[in-house]
Amino acid sequence: MQIRVSTLMFLVILGIMAPVRGELPAPADKKIDYTKDVKPILKQHCLSCHGDLKHESGLRLDSREGLLRGGDLGKAVVVGKSAESRLIHYVAATDPKSVMPPEGDHLPAVAVGILRAWIDQGCVWPQEENGVVAKNTHWAYQPLRNGPPPTTKRVDWGLNPIDQFVLAKLEQRGIAPSLAADRYTLIRRLYLDLLGLLPPVPEVDAFVQDNRPTAYEELVDRLLDSPHFGERWGRHWLDMARYADSDGYEKDNPRPDAYRWRDWVINAINADVPFDQFTIEQLAGDLLPNATSDQRLATAFHRQTLTNTEGGTDQEQFRNEACFDRTETTGAVWLGLTVGCARCHSHKYDAITQREYYQLFAVFNNGDEQSIVIPKTPAEVAAYGPVKAAHDAQIAAALADLQAEQSRQTPAFMAWEEKVRKEQMVAAASPIKPYLFEELRVTSDSEATFQQQKDGSTLVGGGNPDRVIYTITGRLSAFEINSLRLDVLPDPSLPANGPGRVAHGNFVLSEMTAEVSTSAEFTDARRFEFSGAKADFEQGDKPWAAKDVIDGNNETGWAIAPHFGKPHWAVFGLKEPFKSNDPVYVRVRLSQQYGTQHTIGRFKITLQSGIEPGTSLPENITKIVVLAPDQRNDMQREQLLTYFSSLHSPTKELQAKLDDIKKKEPPKPEISVRVIGQRTQNPRKTFVLKRGEFLEPLKDLEVQPAAMETLPAFKARESSQMADRLDLARWLVSTDNPLPPRVTVNHVWRQLFGAGIVRTPNDFGVRGDPPTHPELLDWLAAEFIGLKPAGSISAGTGKYAPGTPWSRKSLIKRIVMSATYRQSSQHREELRDVDPQNQWLARQNRLRVEGEIVRDISLEVAGLLSTKIGGPSVFPPLPPGIAELSYAGNFRWEPSKGEDRYRRGMYTFFKRTAPHPNLTMFDCPDANLTCVERRTSNTPLQALTSLNNETFSETSRAFARRLLTTAASDDRTRLSNAIRLSVARPPRDSELTALAELLKSAREWYRTHPDQARQLVAADAAPAVSADENAAWIATARILINLDEFITRE
Repeated sequence: MQIRVSTLMFLVILGIMAPVRGELPAPADKKIDYTKDVKPILKQHCLSCHGDLKHESGLRLDSREGLLRGGDLGKAVVVGKSAESRLIHYVAATDPKSVMPPEGDHLPAVAVGILRAWIDQGCVWPQEENGVVAKNTHWAYQPLRNGPPPTTKRVDWGLNPIDQFVLAKLEQRGIAPSLAADRYTLIRRLYLDLLGLLPPVPEVDAFVQDNRPTAYEELVDRLLDSPHFGERWGRHWLDMARYADSDGYEKDNPRPDAYRWRDWVINAINADVPFDQFTIEQLAGDLLPNATSDQRLATAFHRQTLTNTEGGTDQEQFRNEACFDRTETTGAVWLGLTVGCARCHSHKYDAITQREYYQLFAVFNNGDEQSIVIPKTPAEVAAYGPVKAAHDAQIAAALADLQAEQSRQTPAFMAWEEKVRKEQMVAAASPIKPYLFEELRVTSDSEATFQQQKDGSTLVGGGNPDRVIYTITGRLSAFEINSLRLDVLPDPSLPANGPGRVAHGNFVLSEMTAEVSTSAEFTDARRFEFSGAKADFEQGDKPWAAKDVIDGNNETGWAIAPHFGKPHWAVFGLKEPFKSNDPVYVRVRLSQQYGTQHTIGRFKITLQSGIEPGTSLPENITKIVVLAPDQRNDMQREQLLTYFSSLHSPTKELQAKLDDIKKKEPPKPEISVRVIGQRTQNPRKTFVLKRGEFLEPLKDLEVQPAAMETLPAFKARESSQMADRLDLARWLVSTDNPLPPRVTVNHVWRQLFGAGIVRTPNDFGVRGDPPTHPELLDWLAAEFIGLKPAGSISAGTGKYAPGTPWSRKSLIKRIVMSATYRQSSQHREELRDVDPQNQWLARQNRLRVEGEIVRDISLEVAGLLSTKIGGPSVFPPLPPGIAELSYAGNFRWEPSKGEDRYRRGMYTFFKRTAPHPNLTMFDCPDANLTCVERRTSNTPLQALTSLNNETFSETSRAFARRLLTTAASDDRTRLSNAIRLSVARPPRDSELTALAELLKSAREWYRTHPDQARQLVAADAAPAVSADENAAWIATARILINLDEFITRE
């Protein structure tokens, strides 16, 4: 029976199976000639799938180099050993599941024997027969063309070379460009495109009335200089970087440091950091000579990957996942290629083999995730200096007072030192002796029950309240005690075996007090004072330490996570030993006030004589005291004096004052941030992974960092070392590499026109759209990287001269100065059939602004928007139920106060598993993967959100208040002002009439529904204006900020 499998299945098997030992035809017994004997076999049976036009699974058999390299998943032949060559086993069909070729006639035994003999004889392949690697002719891989702009028939339209390229395409199709947009539209367009904000009405009027030829260019320069430019264009970059404020996956823990990289992006874009430097610092800033903290911070571009902190995860798996993401993000952002399609097999369409995928992967495989400490924002650093100086002055003054008093107390200090030294010597000779309670009785202030155990411990049962106090009383005969010991014990009856009663077995002992009395009624009770405490284990996150049980603060305490199910103890030393020759009663209270049922489940209390080290004195003081005075160093003497000062008046009060001041030391303006750093010890080897599975590396297919063959090669800076991220970054911005400048220019063009010259910005490969204006794309790309293409002339006399190498602002200015950009976006009926998608740019495009900008301009028109730039993420109002989606309630959304409530949308805390619905409703990406292009949807839910959501309701009220508190002679003037604030242009009479009717009907309705008027106005009423009048204007303002024109960039 003939077995047939697909070519892909064959090649998968070819790369992953060890040769199967079976019946093989014997090698031909003759000298093999490639041209006469081998070539005809390969041509007839193999080259249709593995030749110059098609190479399934990365395997080529039309050249010796390709044959010896093998396929994606391993070597095809072992020279000199045909019996160990996979190729021979497959063509000989020794494995019935893997027969090659998959269709048609199988190779006869004679042909297999010829191939065997050829391999055994060394695969001799004449040079003249070696296949020539055909150059990939796909447009995206070709060098940039540097030709001049085309000549056009029409000479009265156009302001710079961009227009010549556009006009030439239009003339080929008999289409005329649109007229320029009016100046109201132009200034609003520029503000939204460059800043994401609305133009102030006074600036609109000044621009409209300014007829100077340079007025437009001066406006462009002002906007490019605005600090808000970095916010607007930084937001585009954050999409590509998959920026978020949380880790992702199930736990999705917050990343409080994430904002520092966002600030870096904003600042770099505002400073117009050349794009080549911008690229290098983000991919490899840590590898630059004498890298600064900002350059290392820049590498957080590739720390925006998801982080899985779930229990039981394989960290190596998710390290590989992060490297996959970094490889594919780099490919999408800088190369415009879907390189991820080659992770498991060679790309089905583009010239990217699986081997080449892992060559790129190898670059990131030795970039480790690290954290570094860097300064916070410049404003915080500047503010720290004066505050720290004032604090240091307070400490100096308090220390001087203390030292003066310590000098006066020198005799007392020396006497105390001698006394405690003798006590410690006695203690060393005094063994610990325990005393258990007689007539033990345990009660509580709750429904808990108590059962005495044979070992003297108490097992707690019954109800488990959120908070509880256990009271333990008992009688003791004559004794002397120096400390109290508390044992907390596991028990099978407790959750997780205890010793606590909460589900995981923990507890929190907040406070403990102990009293002694001669009567069972404690009529003459005397409270013990404790000097210190120690425990066998203390929970480290707060920390929850034994000493906090005796600090008088219910917010602290002792806990033992994660050491559940084990016995633990804590010992509390008395300040003064207690001795009695007569029976006495002792009462101990264990206060457990943490809440959520963190109570003790089984315990035992023992009183002890003898000195427990580290309880009567802190352990470090004990070690110093036993030393002879002349054996102590300065630090030890200072520690001893400080401790003494904390015990005795008046130094006690002065030491407490000094300690209190020290606690208030202003924190350094520093923050730990996540970055990438190069692995220096034990560098990892990189292998092709079978089907992308990290547990199945193909050990015979090790790869080194390298690029795709279709693009210029990149090499290590030093031949003796493996190439790294810095080599990759420099290759990406090399003037020899045509893809990154094309891709980057296309990204910028897309932001200014709504669609790129290549309309598939994530796919410059063969399945993507070709450029609508290829010559224009290359001309802009060449100018962008400083190649000075023919016809590259100045666009004006202001800043940001065109042709400034790698300048984002120069590129943007070049585009917005063109007549193409300035065209009206008005629909033209005659273009409906000939150019329905406006590919040939006979007009501008109308664009709905992004989700963040929808909110920003609503706040702006209401007079609420904060203009603060940078800083930590904020928490604007969130609809109910969203924050509760967080894992196990591990995250709380506390709405920000003051101006932080009204920060720009890009500063909203972005939680991957529960992003703010105002953002996602308007198509904000989820930040799990890179997003090089936001898609725009149009749904009824968007309208419902902007009408009823808390943020937009608040902006409607504030907008109305702004209108009502601005001087106006009548409703018509006030309505006209409202329209100007919303859409910049003057209103039409028909619009004023319609709005006046709306206002009138709203007044009538709210006049008859005063309760609803008051409910709508809430606390946002304009002063001295009735509730119904306020409500009517709110209803009108709500309509204005829901106009299509309001959220559209014309």
